[in-house]
Amino acid sequence: MKQNELIYYTLFNYKGWSMYIAATEKGLCYVGSQNEPIDELEKWVQKKFKHGKLIGNNEQLTPYIQELMDYIDGKIKDFTYAFDLKGTDFQKKVWQQLCTIPYGETVCYSDVAKKIGNPKAVRAVGTAIGANPIAVIIPCHRVLGKDGSLTGYSGGLPIKEKLLQLEGIPYKK
Repeated sequence: MKQNELIYYTLFNYKGWSMYIAATEKGLCYVGSQNEPIDELEKWVQKKFKHGKLIGNNEQLTPYIQELMDYIDGKIKDFTYAFDLKGTDFQKKVWQQLCTIPYGETVCYSDVAKKIGNPKAVRAVGTAIGANPIAVIIPCHRVLGKDGSLTGYSGGLPIKEKLLQLEGIPYKK
């Protein structure tokens, strides 16, 4: 019988931000959508971890919580912690590319597709971005439409707007 993989989680609640975050021993693996119930995290764990076991543990998540608070407060622009990403190789390639977008700057979907060496994969890039398990930390909010307009965001457009405003990024509605 295979041993359970432990996934530690807590409810991050700070200055109007409220979302579940989770990490394994390897690193941060999940940042939930704003104001969503724990069911969202439970369903994600069932899908991504065959033998995953959720354990509420604020202490285990303290380093992640602190950096997220510092980001919201404008004290840091980059996150330093390790990730434990669950996704396809293509998704991981897209997510790694998103991590290279500097704070306060944006790109469009076709830019990401070109950077990963697959310029025709714009729709697939959009799908991979939508599957980002640690939104906010992997900055998918920094991807806009070619004309600078807001496009989809898994956590909802109001959250994307809030993140863009936090970073002082102009966009079209």
